[in-house]
Amino acid sequence: MSVLVNKDSKVIVQGFTGGEGTFHAGQMIEYGTNIVGGVTPGKGGQTHLDRPVFNTVAEAVEKAGADVSIIFVPPAFAADAIMEAAQAGIKVIVCITEGIPVADMVKADEYIQEYDCTLVGPNCPGIITAGEAKVGIMPGFVFTKGNIGIISKSGTLTYEAADQVAKAGLGITTAIGIGGDPIIGTTTKEAVQLLMNDPETKGIVMIGEIGGNLEADAARWIKDNGTKPVVGFIAGETAPKGRTMGHAGAIVGGDDDTAEAKKRILKECGIHVVDSPAQIGAKMAEVMGVTA
Repeated sequence: MSVLVNKDSKVIVQGFTGGEGTFHAGQMIEYGTNIVGGVTPGKGGQTHLDRPVFNTVAEAVEKAGADVSIIFVPPAFAADAIMEAAQAGIKVIVCITEGIPVADMVKADEYIQEYDCTLVGPNCPGIITAGEAKVGIMPGFVFTKGNIGIISKSGTLTYEAADQVAKAGLGITTAIGIGGDPIIGTTTKEAVQLLMNDPETKGIVMIGEIGGNLEADAARWIKDNGTKPVVGFIAGETAPKGRTMGHAGAIVGGDDDTAEAKKRILKECGIHVVDSPAQIGAKMAEVMGVTA
């Protein structure tokens, strides 16, 4: 079992021949991800990184059987790329692009509701199922195979948590970087539900930040439905009210948006909250009954 992507996923890269697409596609191929081709309009029929280039996502689905797409397209065109992937029948769409206009994402988010697909991102590090498939920009060597799932708004903290969990002797099933924009596809709660339903995942690390109510929604669902231990961390405790910190969605708008309020809600819902990312690995080992 795995969540969202695995060794059999047939992955294409939208923006394949651009600088970012080329670099990260090479890294994903090196990791062992099953990259079956890429899409760059106007360059169809060419070969890039020993993979075929297609003019459209629909062509990649038809000719290569693609079912997962990762998007490295400039912000002005990224929402269209998301909608094209959904319409073509891609099941898992991972959008790495940062800086997509909010109005564009509102349109894209509404559009893809009509299709049987899962969007992760935008402005995210992607997804990695340890030892099987990396569909993103994370450093693959950090993610040792194990039984802990990770959900995070922060790319850097995803890698830090994975490293700590591995050093605690546990390792990772799947890590999902959901992204920090105001409008994203997969929410914290939806990612938690995926990992709760995965038989290989025995514990979950949930990393959030100030702004919005995604963590609170997930925590309340965990309180009512959770079957596995969850370790939580909320970034941004010292952030001043009203100022965006790092991510476009990381802004305190009300009393419930603060790190302090979110930590309180998580604790009330039975989540094991740590005050520093440096404590994630040790706390997970403790709740899992593992001695390092």
